[in-house]
Amino acid sequence: MTALRDSSDTDPGEAAFSPRTHEVRNQPPVLSGHDPLACDPAVGIALRAAGAETTPDLRALALESATAATREHGRLANENPPVLRTHDRFGNRVDEVDFHPSWHRLMERAVGHGLHAAPWSPDAGPHAHLLRAAGFYLWSQAEAGHGCPISMTYAAIPALRHAPDAAAAYEPLLRSRAYDFGLRAPSDKAGLLAGMSMTEKQGGSDVRANTTTATPAGDGTYRLVGHKWFTSAPMNDIFLTLAQTAGGLSCFVLPRVLPDGTPNEIRLQRLKDKLGNKSNASAEIEYTGATGWLVGEEGRGVRTIIEMVTMTRLDCVLGSSASIRAALSEAAWHTAHRSAFGEVLHDQPAMRAVLADLACESEAATTLALRLAAAVDAPSGTDAALLRLALPASKYYVCKRAPMVVGEALECLGGNGYVEESGMPRLYREAPLLSIWEGSGNVTALDVLRALGRSPDSADALLAEVDATAGADAGLDSAVTALRAELRAPEQSRARRLAELIALCLQGSLLLRHAPTAVSEAFCASRFGDPARHTLGTLPRGIDPVPLVDRVTPR
Repeated sequence: MTALRDSSDTDPGEAAFSPRTHEVRNQPPVLSGHDPLACDPAVGIALRAAGAETTPDLRALALESATAATREHGRLANENPPVLRTHDRFGNRVDEVDFHPSWHRLMERAVGHGLHAAPWSPDAGPHAHLLRAAGFYLWSQAEAGHGCPISMTYAAIPALRHAPDAAAAYEPLLRSRAYDFGLRAPSDKAGLLAGMSMTEKQGGSDVRANTTTATPAGDGTYRLVGHKWFTSAPMNDIFLTLAQTAGGLSCFVLPRVLPDGTPNEIRLQRLKDKLGNKSNASAEIEYTGATGWLVGEEGRGVRTIIEMVTMTRLDCVLGSSASIRAALSEAAWHTAHRSAFGEVLHDQPAMRAVLADLACESEAATTLALRLAAAVDAPSGTDAALLRLALPASKYYVCKRAPMVVGEALECLGGNGYVEESGMPRLYREAPLLSIWEGSGNVTALDVLRALGRSPDSADALLAEVDATAGADAGLDSAVTALRAELRAPEQSRARRLAELIALCLQGSLLLRHAPTAVSEAFCASRFGDPARHTLGTLPRGIDPVPLVDRVTPR
């Protein structure tokens, strides 16, 4: 039998013979510590186009989003997903969700910067929604999942205002910049977050098929009984929800803890095991006689809560734009620091063509998203009419593009991009989410048709926006002609084509007006040119990719 040897028995000559197989080289440094605004000029251009400027708070948020510490919080929040606790050790129901400290850190910073509600403050400035949108876009690049409760809180306030008493009680705390996690009565907390709970098993996006009931309790409140299939961020403090009353589908606000400090009858059944968005909790819940207050008129629940849906759809466009930009940053950074076949990847024509195409997609998405946010700052008139049509179309198109763009950016890293440590798989899993949330592709495209039917002036506002660049580019002019034809004779079977044309024509017109010539010409030539072009990186001849890539590469 061979005896086991202690390390002290090792022959010194044997230890010396440990040949080094390789040294690590030709690998990029970790991307952190850069200035996201310096390599994303589309943000500043969009702000200036609306008459706004980059504020010190926005710049500070941008720099913080790119620090190694913030990026590490994003990683940890996803590698340590939330855990449901239905009961305490003694068998009492607690219906709480435990999160990693990194989740709380990200939430604290987002709330502290007002990304959840700052535009609704009485002293908000003239560009409050636009500046908040730019901040949400920049901060979401660090970690996307925690943007869900931030977005729902932002979106809940205009809907909640249909119940003046509830708004008076909750809105000041919803606007608070204090992140105060935990189950306590709203009046005992320094700040609140809001969510929404609408879809059910049998209906999904068809919320009128909901079977949850709400019965008057005789004291001005209602008792809700039913099951909700998707309730994201169930740890939030108040929820807007839909339930059937004698008058039809109605909207209610439900606090998790009632004013007297007792838990509301809201039971968390399980957390969803999702493709992405791992850091954020999404739950199935039961209302077992939960107490709610009516918001708006009985039977007008969809009309009441639609304002919340509108605001969250804006954040879908911003979030997808952020995912596209985050993926572009990783691809541009990696290829600028890695060589292959004797030359830096960034400088090789085939790679430059891909990066330039990714850059065009990112700049167009960002410019469009921030234009929509600027329109929110103008609550009436032409911009309001534009939003009714442009927002669902943009939500459809930009969110549809994100998975393809992120997948192409991942490929720029080769095998390194397929490894979890790169962060690219997290971006890739996250990319399809916003195309599904707040209405999947067909639902959103059909909403374009509904907006057109209900608000014919929205078509006029849209055409006025794109006609601002009439004659500037033949390809765009041809696309606008096709758009006019679709608007004149809208068909359900062509709803997707209409939504796509709206978004593309808006992007082309905005870039022609506000972006450098190199960007606008490349976008128009590639998006309105050869119809046989099916993959990214197949730019038409004559486009110089160098200026497009250089302006978006982190330094």
